[in-house]
Amino acid sequence: MSPKNYVVAAAAATAIALAGCGYNNTRDTTASSAAPSATASIEQQAKLFMDQGAVAAVVQVSWPGGEWSKAWGVRDLDSKAPAQPTDRVPVASVTKTMTAVTVLKMVDDHLVGLDDPVNDVIPGFTAWLHPPGPITVQQLLNHTSGVPEVNDALPQTADFRPLYAQTLTMERGLQLAGTLPWPAAAVGRFAYSNTDYLALGLLVQTFRHKPFAQVVREEVLEPLGMTNTSLSDHLDVHEPGLIHGYVTLHGQRADAADSSFWAGTPAGGATSTVADMNRLMAGIFQGKAVSAESLRAMETSPVSGLPYGLGVWMHSDGCSPGNRYEGRGSFWGYQTIAVTSADGRYQGAMTVAVPPMPTELEDPSADSRRNLLSGQIESALNETLDRLCKSSH
Repeated sequence: MSPKNYVVAAAAATAIALAGCGYNNTRDTTASSAAPSATASIEQQAKLFMDQGAVAAVVQVSWPGGEWSKAWGVRDLDSKAPAQPTDRVPVASVTKTMTAVTVLKMVDDHLVGLDDPVNDVIPGFTAWLHPPGPITVQQLLNHTSGVPEVNDALPQTADFRPLYAQTLTMERGLQLAGTLPWPAAAVGRFAYSNTDYLALGLLVQTFRHKPFAQVVREEVLEPLGMTNTSLSDHLDVHEPGLIHGYVTLHGQRADAADSSFWAGTPAGGATSTVADMNRLMAGIFQGKAVSAESLRAMETSPVSGLPYGLGVWMHSDGCSPGNRYEGRGSFWGYQTIAVTSADGRYQGAMTVAVPPMPTELEDPSADSRRNLLSGQIESALNETLDRLCKSSH
């Protein structure tokens, strides 16, 4: 299972010809009369997802003076219990945004600097990965270290079940990535790599002298009021209020939530709700998580035109001259986007438990189909935030 993220264009909603029946159970809460017209596009897109065979979709939008949330579909395909806006989902690489906050808090506490080399600080970094030169904290945060992607070192066989049964520790991730070459020419170039954030998790543990999950809980989740988010190396698939995503293997359905592989990792191991993801993004960009200096660094791309800062993607804001910032998560059974305005006043988060389909290991076209779904989520959320922002001006 792979928490890959993609640079996706904000494309118009386009139907995908996928088999499956839609589930039209919905639950919603509206806290302002401004919501219905502004959220029309996201409701239409969610209904398209359900018509295409999605298992569930959950969304929350927040703006000054109000919030709106809604759920479509079911929690799982066995019980068919209706999905709720408060249900939890594995959020994949939105976890990286949380990890970035823990690292920037260490910078604020003068424990480490963004330009400090990590080669001799992170346990096993040099011995396992064999870096071609000094690698800095900032290069890990913004994916310009050139470190090999751990996913590329995993078995590339269609049968993912043996992988599902394993647990990926941070140390094991570095060891696996270390079986691949790390050319010197790759250092300084942007190349998205989950290995970067596995290494950062070890960096946090080294300086804080605590388990990474405890640091996230104490420094991110509790201060920002994210009471429904957890970072555990075991996801209880029988947990009430958990939305299940699915994949297929040779036409047979498998529960994508029933995997320990990425659970608890700093690269993609958090389970959360759309409301908590909005609290995360609001807290960061309202200045409640890190210092003003660290926030400016978080918002800055190392390469002109590159849409990535420190733990967040960025793109233009349709309502202001500035940018919006996103956490993006992709698991085989789920696509997640959490977006905020630069001032932290407008947020939107959405997860779709996508139509059950093969992994890219069995069907190379599957990545493109999931990628398109992610772009449609992003487009619908940003159109909604545009409407809410413009209506207040």
